[in-house]
Amino acid sequence: MSETWLVRAAARADLQAWAQLRQALWPDEDPSRHADDIEAMLARGERFAAFVAADESGGLFGFAEASLRTDYVNGTDSSPVAFLEGWYVRPQRQHRGVGRALIDAVAAWARERGCSELASDALLDNPQAHRAHEGCGFEETERVVYFRRSLV
Repeated sequence: MSETWLVRAAARADLQAWAQLRQALWPDEDPSRHADDIEAMLARGERFAAFVAADESGGLFGFAEASLRTDYVNGTDSSPVAFLEGWYVRPQRQHRGVGRALIDAVAAWARERGCSELASDALLDNPQAHRAHEGCGFEETERVVYFRRSLV
């Protein structure tokens, strides 16, 4: 039995299901923030894109969010750079080409806006994300450890 699914641009009507997917990706985030974040992203128009993976009944099981960044992006040489802000596929749907299809949609969007690079990041201790990025054509450019010093 083959499954039928498609990748399409996210819409305001996807807000609730999209927010649930974001919560699965970022479980430490306050769940009430996701809807507000989505509304803010949708209002950004040309500088933001989101794509969702939907099954034949319209249920969402994956998403990718991207933005155009004009500030320096680690490991890149151009500006603007399309940056993959978030990318998630429910575990039971992984390893079926869904993640790659979401990345391909982001890449097409980025090319239409004149970008020659698509950048992303992943936590150092997330080798599954590293492999997923590499499987979609990303190459590791550098590793960074961020520091902070409280001034209060």
